Amino acid sequence: VIRLTADMWVSAYLARLRVEAIPAFLICKGDATAGAVMVKLATMNGQAELWARRFDFASDSSKWDRVETGAEADIDACISRERGRDPDLWVIEVEDPKGRTLLDQDDLTR
Repeated sequence: VIRLTADMWVSAYLARLRVEAIPAFLICKGDATAGAVMVKLATMNGQAELWARRFDFASDSSKWDRVETGAEADIDACISRERGRDPDLWVIEVEDPKGRTLLDQDDLTR
């Protein structure tokens, strides 16, 4: 399995969202090679979700887990805490009232 650098994965993910006309923004840029990535989904109604990629070494793959759901302000506070612990963290904000992140697609789990 070929693993992309964080920088390459984030660029590809943002391009993929653009193709689907889903607005997304890079909020925090982390380490280009190995930074962890989190995705905030803002559903534009004051609510949000926070997703994190978890690597499974046993299967040599990764998956996306929903870490938190709630008021957008609470999700922002959670992101701030995570950034305090990990300055190499990447954060992408997806804004979609339909709740689409595309993270469930197989080619985005690498």
